[in-house]
Amino acid sequence: MKKIFSLMLLAAAMLTACSPFSLVNSETYNDADLASYKTFRIVTPDLGHLPPGMEMVTYYNIAAAIREQMLERGYTEDPASPMLINIGLTVHREIETEPALPPGYVPYAGPYYNGYYPYFMYPRNYYWASYYANAKVITGIYKEGVLTMDIININEKLPLYSASVATILENGNSQFRNLKGIAEAVQTLFSKFPVPLLPQYRTK
Repeated sequence: MKKIFSLMLLAAAMLTACSPFSLVNSETYNDADLASYKTFRIVTPDLGHLPPGMEMVTYYNIAAAIREQMLERGYTEDPASPMLINIGLTVHREIETEPALPPGYVPYAGPYYNGYYPYFMYPRNYYWASYYANAKVITGIYKEGVLTMDIININEKLPLYSASVATILENGNSQFRNLKGIAEAVQTLFSKFPVPLLPQYRTK
């Protein structure tokens, strides 16, 4: 029995070690009590623009994976919710990405990739002020394809939470991962989310 248990632990460790996804950061802002919010909504292209290189099918796959994580934590999707989930992607191709803050602001400490900041669908400078410059975000390790999620109280333009996962691109090329891969990446993105899964989903 001990041998079987040891083999199971070894297999789990190997699977974890082989995971193509890693959580880069996970941080709550403004002492936000995310459990006090009961509804959410996900940014839509009409609020801004898709990041360069992202097609609608990839957006829908990311949004579906985020939606599943939120629903399994007891939230209800509501287009009028004050809790907006913004999606950002670190990209570096032949085109420039959107800066994190407008000219004249001191950029906060990441995430960036060779001087490029994530391209957010809903412009981050609408709610991300310069006094968040001390954000505890690990810098210097961002790669192309890092997915960043901001959660904001959009009514008050107040950041509540941010997390990033590397990377939703296939290794060695610029293709986005398939639906299963994106779902796994988003699961990693939510791995330290302050609100846990409902009991019925914890054994999945």
